[in-house]
Amino acid sequence: MENAVIETNETDAPDAGVEVINGKPFMYNAEGNLVPLENVKPQHKLEDETVRKVIDFAENLSAEISRFRGHTFADLLSLTALLAQEYGSSKGGRKGNTTFQSFDGCRKVQVQVSDLIDFGPEIQIAKSLIDECLNEWAADSRPEIRSIVTNAFNTDKEGQINKTEIFMLMRLEIEDERWQRAMAALKDSIRVTGSKSYLRFYKRDAPDGDWTAITIDIAKAA
Repeated sequence: MENAVIETNETDAPDAGVEVINGKPFMYNAEGNLVPLENVKPQHKLEDETVRKVIDFAENLSAEISRFRGHTFADLLSLTALLAQEYGSSKGGRKGNTTFQSFDGCRKVQVQVSDLIDFGPEIQIAKSLIDECLNEWAADSRPEIRSIVTNAFNTDKEGQINKTEIFMLMRLEIEDERWQRAMAALKDSIRVTGSKSYLRFYKRDAPDGDWTAITIDIAKAA
């Protein structure tokens, strides 16, 4: 008796991005319209497949990094809790900045906590007072001061005041009474809106060697 050939109606699963409707493959275009697969140019189909593959890897990597970050903070917090029990205190500075180091001195993990800063309405008063000073000083004012002021009050790409330049302004030593009032207004305008924790990883070949950062950043990774 000859072996019977069993036929099935099953077909291979369609590629990602391809919809099978009434047995025919389609792809959605950017306008949300269905386009028959046969009408999609091969190079566009290849580009679609490549982008989907890369994004899948990126999403998986992002999720893995997120899990790693969570586990790392959990491990360090557990260690901190044990130290607190041992010594009746806690490990870390005023803002929680902490360094954990291997016994051989060749690996370390740093937890850095940075304040999230914004500025209140006092900053507009400060800007007005600074403008008064610059206008009166005119040619006598140093070009670098004008440059710092211009950069400080130009918004960055996110529409926020340039914080770095603002703090540079506050470090300038100028005795003019209006300038001093402007700096006081700047200081009063600072609002701490929260904080963000960062993990930094370092290693070196020997205890007297230079530290090398372990980079977890696509833009900076080797």
